[in-house]
Amino acid sequence: MNDPVLYSFRRCPYAMRARMAIRLTGLTYEHREILLRDKPQKMLESSPKGTVPVLITPSGTVVDESLDVMLWALEEGQHSMLETVADSKPWVTENDTVFKPQLDRYKYPNRYPDEGDETEVREKALTESKKFFEKLDDALSQNGGFILGDQPSLADIALFPFVRQFSKVDEDLWSKTASKKLKSWLNYFLKSDDFKYIMTKCDLWQEGQSPLIVGIE
Repeated sequence: MNDPVLYSFRRCPYAMRARMAIRLTGLTYEHREILLRDKPQKMLESSPKGTVPVLITPSGTVVDESLDVMLWALEEGQHSMLETVADSKPWVTENDTVFKPQLDRYKYPNRYPDEGDETEVREKALTESKKFFEKLDDALSQNGGFILGDQPSLADIALFPFVRQFSKVDEDLWSKTASKKLKSWLNYFLKSDDFKYIMTKCDLWQEGQSPLIVGIE
C-alpha cells in the first residue's frame, strides 16, 4: 500500500477536520466514503469502534481519532501549523468535550428526554453554546481574525466544522445572533477552495473497486 487509506463520511465534522488537515499538507490518500448506518466490514476490522475518520497509514498503523489524524498529517507533511499544536489543544479539548455535547442537544433535543422537553433541552444548549461562541469571538477579536493569531492554526481547522454544523441547524437564527467576527471567520473556511475540494461528493466505497486517490489535481 503506497498511499494511506482514509474512511470518511462527508458531513461528519470529525472526518471533515481530518480531511481538511490532510488537504492543507498536500498529501495524497485513498478516499473511502462510507455511510455511518452501513459501515463496511473492512473498516470495522481495522477499527471496531466504528467511528470516522479511520486512517490506515502505509505501514499499516490504524489511526482512528480525528485529532490524531490531523497531527499525523501535519507531521507527515511538516506543515507550519505544527507550531500551533500546543496552544491549539486546549481549544480542541473544549470544543470536543464542552461545545460538542451542547451542539448535539441543540440539533437533536429529542434524544435527551431525561433532561426536559425538547424546547427546554434546545434552549439550554443554545445558552451554553453562546458562552463558547463568546469566548471564541474574544479570541478572534484579540488575535487578528483567527483563534491564535492572524493565520489559521490547528485550533481553527479543528473547530470550524462543528461551528458550521451548529450554524446550519437554524440558519436564520445564526444570521441574526452570531457576531460579525464569528461569521466572517467561519465563512473564510467555507468559501475556501480547500474546503470546497474536500466536500466534493463522491460515490460510496465498495470493496474491490479501483482506488480513489485524493489530492492529485
